[in-house]
Amino acid sequence: MLKSIQYKVTRWRLKRNSQRNFLIYCSVFAGLLGGLAAVALKFLVHFMEDVSRNISSYFPYHIIYIFLPALGILLTVAWQHLINRDRMQKGIGSILVSIKKNRSNIRSNNVYSHLITSSLTVGFGGSSGLEAPIVCTGAAIGSNIGRVFNLSPYEKTVLLAAGTSAGIAAVFNSPIAGVLFSLELLIGEITIPTFIPLLIASATGVVVSKVLYSGQLFHLVTDGWKLSALPFYIILGVLSGWTAVYIAKVAGKLEKGLFAKQNRYVQAILGGLLLGVIILIFPALFGEGYHYLQAILNGNLQLLKEESLFSQWLDEPWVMLLFIAALILMKIVAAGITIGSGGNGGTFAPTMFMGAFLGLFVAFAVNQTGLIHLSTSNFIAVGMAGALSGVLHAPLTAIFLIAEITGGYVLFIPLMIVSAISYIISRISNKHNMYWHDLIHEKNIDPGQDYGMLNAISLENIINRKFTAINRDMPLADFYKIMAGSDANIFAVLSSNQELLGVIWMDEIRRHMFNADEDISTVTDIMVAPPATIDPEQPVNTVMDMFDKIDVWQLPVVSNGRFLGFVSKSALLSKYREVFIRQHNEADLFSR
Repeated sequence: MLKSIQYKVTRWRLKRNSQRNFLIYCSVFAGLLGGLAAVALKFLVHFMEDVSRNISSYFPYHIIYIFLPALGILLTVAWQHLINRDRMQKGIGSILVSIKKNRSNIRSNNVYSHLITSSLTVGFGGSSGLEAPIVCTGAAIGSNIGRVFNLSPYEKTVLLAAGTSAGIAAVFNSPIAGVLFSLELLIGEITIPTFIPLLIASATGVVVSKVLYSGQLFHLVTDGWKLSALPFYIILGVLSGWTAVYIAKVAGKLEKGLFAKQNRYVQAILGGLLLGVIILIFPALFGEGYHYLQAILNGNLQLLKEESLFSQWLDEPWVMLLFIAALILMKIVAAGITIGSGGNGGTFAPTMFMGAFLGLFVAFAVNQTGLIHLSTSNFIAVGMAGALSGVLHAPLTAIFLIAEITGGYVLFIPLMIVSAISYIISRISNKHNMYWHDLIHEKNIDPGQDYGMLNAISLENIINRKFTAINRDMPLADFYKIMAGSDANIFAVLSSNQELLGVIWMDEIRRHMFNADEDISTVTDIMVAPPATIDPEQPVNTVMDMFDKIDVWQLPVVSNGRFLGFVSKSALLSKYREVFIRQHNEADLFSR
């Protein structure tokens, strides 16, 4: 029945709508669902956080903090293992893999799984962010809308990015930042055909969020910046860059799991308990940390003192300064342990937290000297942008996100300066952001290679099945007669069951033909093992990689031991050119 509905809708849209208009309709739908998902996630997490804080209020010194994160992570792991059957794709890196290697297809269970698991993790105190789960949810919504309507990989990529934009925009009430996030991190380029659907989806997500959930994650009240503070903004930019490098290295190691040799449940319990001890020492690391971030924005450092085990010493300014520095360093440690133990979350919120407290650190330290008075709220806001710019390698997203949150552009120049400096320092340390860095080193995915267009090619369509089967015992004289009537450059030697025994290269034949001293009589004497074989289910991008590494122009295709034919590099390149022209024409169609 579903296929019948899909068929009718497809016929209707092809008759009544242009592709450009239909993509815009779909982007509105993606924005609507993305906004609803963001609202649902905010409700769930805030509810669970309230429950957790109410529970902790009955225990002295919040001792229950030791056990709550372990409970949340354990429930997350159980859901993923027992209910979701390990089919959830976690993290922004998984979206990049889907775009590059899977034609922008994301499993439908990702539409709801991230909402449940991330709310369990963060709601019970897991020290990670909700932005990565909402990005994955929005991406899954857009991808599956494209799959339902049988859209092309290019169109599914646009809708995937549209869902992502809607999710980010709805969380922060920042439509421009939502669009820029998708363009800088997922698509990698800014074009009008992609910008318009993303903008529409992002605006729709914000409208949904404002209608159903008027609350803001936090409110920034900033002042106009002063020229005398410029040197300190430069210092903040440098520190933000170093902090971004620290975040990338620490998160990359800890997210692999401190107890990786244990089974998943033991790992969740041990990691959760370790996280609980850290949170007991530093309560501000509980959950996303936006509650404490809002407090320092309001100038309320007293909250940090009240819930800390070191409250009696924090009245001393320099002890408070050391405490703030410890929070900066430990936040990403707590986030890494949360994710590495099996929790679901991201490093976006921890990065903002660290950037905010870094800004507080600089302003608080300078203000203690009495040389100049810096606006603490300004430095907190700009510090968030600096940290985000360095970690994500997305300075435009960082600048406009904070500018939209602050409700104006009075800090635009400091935002630009700090974000640019942080980005440059981070790029010096690592050419790619932390998501691409892991994919390049662990999954051998090159961000410069267009996997989307390669994987839009069906390998089945370029297999050359016109071949003459050569028997290994065939006399060379008979083989030479076959070769004379063929224009092939490679021949397959097969068994009676169509199993590939070897191949004969034209270059190899020439060498033997003109060597009179060799004692050869049958095909067996000149055949060789192929340098590699291709599986018909193999992604096309890996086939291209294989051609480049081996430096050959034809390879045999083998399925379950049976020889199917040859794939040539020239046929693959020719097909790639066809796909490139078709997708270029699609993009041109949407831009008209």
